[in-house]
Amino acid sequence: MVIRPYTPQDCRQIAQLFYDTVHSVCLKDYTEEQANAWADGCIDPDKWNQSFTEHITYVAEQNGVITGFGDIVPDGYLDRLYVHKDYQKQGIASAICDALEQAVDTPCILVHASITARPFFENRGYRLIREQTVERHGIPLTNFVLELKR
Repeated sequence: MVIRPYTPQDCRQIAQLFYDTVHSVCLKDYTEEQANAWADGCIDPDKWNQSFTEHITYVAEQNGVITGFGDIVPDGYLDRLYVHKDYQKQGIASAICDALEQAVDTPCILVHASITARPFFENRGYRLIREQTVERHGIPLTNFVLELKR
C-alpha cells in the first residue's frame, strides 16, 4: 500500500469509492433512504476537486487501485475518511489517518464521524463531544462530533 498526495485525476475514482462505501459498509448503521441522501451519486467533481486541493488530501493505492482517501483542513478539521468497500479492515484508514494527523500542527483535531466510523476514531483516542443529527436532502442522519487533543 502506498499513501500519496491527492491528484485531480483521482477525483472520479474517489467519488465512486465514496458512493460504494456508503451504500455497502454503512448500511449496517443507516437505512437505504439515509444512504441515498448521504451519497446520492450526484457529486460535483469540480467542487470535490477544489475541496481536495484546498485541503491536505491523501490517497491509499494498491496495484493502481485507490483503496481509500482522506482529507483534513490545515486548522485540524478532518473532513473525510473513506476506505473502499472491498478493502476494509486492512489498516488503510489507520495509515491515511496517521498521515493526516501528522500533516497538521494543531492542538486538537475535530471530526464529524458516522455511526460506522465512530469506533475507529474512539480507538485512536478521539473523545466524544456530542451526538448530532444533520439533514441531507431532508433526511436526518446521526453522526458524532469527536476530538483528539494532542
